[in-house]
Amino acid sequence: MSLTIFDLDNTLIGDDSDHLWGQFLVEQKLVDSAEYGAMNTKFYEDYCQGQLDIDEYLQFALTFLADHSLEQLTTWRSQFVQQKIQPIVLPAAIELVESHRSKNDTLIVITATNRFVTEPIVSLFDIPHMLATDPELIDGKYTGAYVGDPCYQEGKVSRLHAWLKENNESLEDSSFYSDSHNDIPLLERVTYPYAVDPDEKLRKHALLNNWPILSLR
Repeated sequence: MSLTIFDLDNTLIGDDSDHLWGQFLVEQKLVDSAEYGAMNTKFYEDYCQGQLDIDEYLQFALTFLADHSLEQLTTWRSQFVQQKIQPIVLPAAIELVESHRSKNDTLIVITATNRFVTEPIVSLFDIPHMLATDPELIDGKYTGAYVGDPCYQEGKVSRLHAWLKENNESLEDSSFYSDSHNDIPLLERVTYPYAVDPDEKLRKHALLNNWPILSLR
């Protein structure tokens, strides 16, 4: 069996779940609309430029989780997935996942977006394994901190290597599908890298390296 890795945001779904979650909080008036909305947009733009301060961003994003009960957060998240995520699940992405499943590949999503937001999204694809940035949860309440390496840029590589060791898997004959130049460190380590509806920096890198470019839109 080969390992097939999928990015989530703007790869399997047609937008960025982290940014959409922030927009959802603003729309529901669960945060200060002007200040939170502006910061949410700034961090997303920084991410797109490859200039995101991941620690600063996670402090911003995870504070909201720490301010509310897990029960209330889960209720809001269910509403978020129904309203914002289900309409942007890409049918071609489902077909791609199923094509690899039919080959008995080991399927895993690896995403920078935190596990609280992404876990129910990944379950829509019935993908059994996931690596994400992990918010710290103590006694059933988020603390606002995170544990382990953020699952971002080189952090995706270190997190994946730890997972490979724990699960007796390897990158031999592996594939990775992603849209973002932030994932070049991991794309360069798999056997078959795929640029999926890539941003401009990844498109240029893919062309230089003769990587396949495909669209799931």
